[in-house]
Amino acid sequence: MPEVAFHTGIADKAGYACRLLRKAWRQGRQVVVTGSAEQLQRLDLLLWTFEQAEFVPHWRLRRQEQPPAAMRRTPIWIADAPDDAPVRDVLVNLGPDWPAASAGFARVIEIVGDDADDAAQGRERWRRYRAAGFAPVLAAASDASG
Repeated sequence: MPEVAFHTGIADKAGYACRLLRKAWRQGRQVVVTGSAEQLQRLDLLLWTFEQAEFVPHWRLRRQEQPPAAMRRTPIWIADAPDDAPVRDVLVNLGPDWPAASAGFARVIEIVGDDADDAAQGRERWRRYRAAGFAPVLAAASDASG
């Protein structure tokens, strides 16, 4: 069963995710990011521009799309459906829904915003993880620096 870490009270979820993904990439991890279509589109754009003169390699994977063979080594996958991604290292969830595919990953990171609605959705996901037998933990927000 994967380790599940909740990063809570995040003011800018997309910016935080960019820093977290940059850190994971530098550590040689392969990450799948899921969330709403709007969140994923914004993240895709930010990964090109959030740091001047720096690029975090990634691929935007649409639902049921087959990535080209040459892209299979890509470290960051922004995926509508996490099961479609060819990697199972780390799953990052930006969205409001519980990712049913989470059990197939070595580690899951839930990013929860600081607004009341997102916090309530995060608490619901926490309960769903616990009910499914996971042991989620709270992570320090500084875990994304690097």
